[in-house]
Amino acid sequence: MLRKTKQLKGLVIRASDGEIGTVDEFYFDDETWVIRYLIVETGGWLGGRSVLISPISIVDIDWAEKRLDVSLTKKQVEISPPIDRHLPVSRQHEAAYLGYYGYPLYWEGPNLWGPAFYPAGLVETPSASEEALANRIREESPDSHLRSAEAVIGSHIEAVDGEIGHVDEFVVDDEAWAIRYIEVATRNWWPGKKVLVSPAWIERVSWTNSKVYATLSRERIETAPEYVESVPITREYENRLYFHYGRPPYWLPGASREEWHPHLEREVVEII
Repeated sequence: MLRKTKQLKGLVIRASDGEIGTVDEFYFDDETWVIRYLIVETGGWLGGRSVLISPISIVDIDWAEKRLDVSLTKKQVEISPPIDRHLPVSRQHEAAYLGYYGYPLYWEGPNLWGPAFYPAGLVETPSASEEALANRIREESPDSHLRSAEAVIGSHIEAVDGEIGHVDEFVVDDEAWAIRYIEVATRNWWPGKKVLVSPAWIERVSWTNSKVYATLSRERIETAPEYVESVPITREYENRLYFHYGRPPYWLPGASREEWHPHLEREVVEII
């Protein structure tokens, strides 16, 4: 199901033996646009320090109770590798963290989660031996593609022919933990209008200039189907969105527009 990141914030994280804390932030991979870690505030339990929770450990999401259940114990979390939110998370740190929990490295493989399409698929994947993991940690580059989601919120969206708005939110698939859409607020040009843009259409992110560069024209973004926050995102809406942008949807990777839905243009005209 598609959820906005602000709906995820504040969710209670519950381990097998009690509550750990609440979701405060996210680290996402700026190459694949997948949320790799939840940053959890533990409150008084661990002296207020933050801990990382990987989606690999999530076993259930109870939206009614606003809770995430994870397959961890409080003790495991307590002695897990620490993080400093003021410093970048290196690949070595990630390898040490994943090795601590016995998870394989998600960047080794062709899919969003390495050998798996979903984080849950990594639970049954055997991890490397301690010796092999120690060698991998030493070999890994210090560079990481992890970025804070909050650091991107508010960044200006630069179309191929000029600025068009700013990043207002992210829309996340809570099964794959992939960022499916960037919510673009265009109110500086069209008061009140918001539209969605896929990360697949983003060329790059400039962290120094706080700009997100899209491979789309201003007109294409301006005339996209309006996104209304109070209305759930349906597959019908997504089909219209992808047809408007002339790109195949994420659920049919590699398909051409004709292969995706040869009759969609007629259907969209009729709907409009």
